[in-house]
Amino acid sequence: MSIFSIGLSGLNAAQVALGTTSNNISNVYTPGYNRQVTVLGEGSSGAQGVQVNDIQRQFNRYVADQLNGATSATSALETYATQVEQIDSLLADKDAGLAPLMQKFFSAMGDLASAPSDPAARQGVLGSADTLSAQFRSFDAYLQDMQEGINGQVRDEVTQINNATEQLASLNRQITLARAKQGEAPNALLDQRDQLVQELSQRLDVELTVQDGSSYQISLPSGQPLVSGTQAYQLEAVSSANDPQRIVLGYRDPGGGLQILDEDAIKGGSLGGAMRFRAETLDRTQNQIGQLAVSLAVAFNEQHAQGTTLEGQAGGTFFDIGQPRVFSNNTNKGSAEVSASFDNDNIAALAAADYTVEVVDADGSPPKFEIIRKDTGKALDASDVSYDVASGELSFAGVKLSIDDPAKLATGDSFEVQPVRRAAGGFACAIDDPDEIAAGLGGGSGDNENALAMQKLQDKLLVGGSATFSQAYASLVSDVGNRTNVVKVNLAAQQGLSEQLRAVQQSESGVNLDEEAANLIRYQQYYQANAKVIDTATAVVDTILGLRS
Repeated sequence: MSIFSIGLSGLNAAQVALGTTSNNISNVYTPGYNRQVTVLGEGSSGAQGVQVNDIQRQFNRYVADQLNGATSATSALETYATQVEQIDSLLADKDAGLAPLMQKFFSAMGDLASAPSDPAARQGVLGSADTLSAQFRSFDAYLQDMQEGINGQVRDEVTQINNATEQLASLNRQITLARAKQGEAPNALLDQRDQLVQELSQRLDVELTVQDGSSYQISLPSGQPLVSGTQAYQLEAVSSANDPQRIVLGYRDPGGGLQILDEDAIKGGSLGGAMRFRAETLDRTQNQIGQLAVSLAVAFNEQHAQGTTLEGQAGGTFFDIGQPRVFSNNTNKGSAEVSASFDNDNIAALAAADYTVEVVDADGSPPKFEIIRKDTGKALDASDVSYDVASGELSFAGVKLSIDDPAKLATGDSFEVQPVRRAAGGFACAIDDPDEIAAGLGGGSGDNENALAMQKLQDKLLVGGSATFSQAYASLVSDVGNRTNVVKVNLAAQQGLSEQLRAVQQSESGVNLDEEAANLIRYQQYYQANAKVIDTATAVVDTILGLRS
């Protein structure tokens, strides 16, 4: 090879290297950009000079996978923390919480016991009862708004996830075509694809495998593919089969069928964090508030009914309360209708939990049921369940289910039972006339015996048979507070890990402006030196030609 060709190969290599360096500098703030390096090699086939072998992305798949996993976990905890802190602030408010309002209500009942015929004392009881019940309803509405918010977030996340998987499938196609046409990696497209994977990881935990050395396959941790080559598969936000007010995830499989995913199938990302918060904290808090409301209302109504009003009439209902809810699974083959009510004789067994009632033998006499407590996943003991053949009532855990026609049940039918989930939403004072408060047991204007008995309810273990009203609420506040602290601690640790991995990733793939500035000078000198080679070759040729003349 002539000295001209050698110098020209150097000029070309220097120009490519300068272009790569300039591209790095230009994209220093571009999300997902990976620094590129010009790889030079000796001229092929024994020829002299230099050639550009490749322009390589500085990308470490192992570090990227670790960072994506950490990003997914961090995003989940951030979402969880944001939500649980709202409940923690709501419950722990010393002024707006339920604890001071329950205390005021029982204090007002004590004032009534001191002056049972005093109109002001009677009005004080009704005023504090109205305030207390309004706060229960307010808590219920706030928590239900959070449930609706989670439903909306699930829908939004599914839309964004589907958009990302469609783009990833398209990029798989574009990258395959570019490799076939150009014979080299299309770095810009590869960067876009890896950035999309990172953004997807912020929404949910996914598994990434590389097929045929270039094509990405993205799958859920449970194995369902979201992207396979150039094909994307969709998630769908659908109403739960056993609770139409709850949005869950469905997966549209390659055959077109819709598979409903378990709620714990999505563990990471903002979607997983939202669903985990709903299952672990939001559902539980609603149930605990409902359990407290029902226990207070039932106990107070029972005692109030034993007393007499100023007019000598028997005490009526003091508090109204929301009733248990039952939902038939939309896959049921039977047509039996089921309703629910509280079992006031067994109210101590009422738990802050939901249940799944499954018909395991509809043809038996009587029919056989299995009842699963959803927060533990365990079936209730047979001794805790009873069935009245005559009335068609199934009783368990402080609840009675009435079956309109047991003959319409089918084996395999299931029902979602939420005894206390929305009970606080129907909590209200049922009395508007102060004279109707049954403060006495004999009816005399000075009789305060029933008022004293109602006041003493605050010290009885009436919530789940193991806690007073104030103890139950304090336990609820403590439970949410502890969960909030645990999430915060885990989030801080996870953020630290993510930052460390991001630093490692940036040290390999990020653009360092100082380094690139040094490369500009280096390749500029490289270019000038090769230009000098060509100048020297020209001078030598000119000298030779001059000698001949």
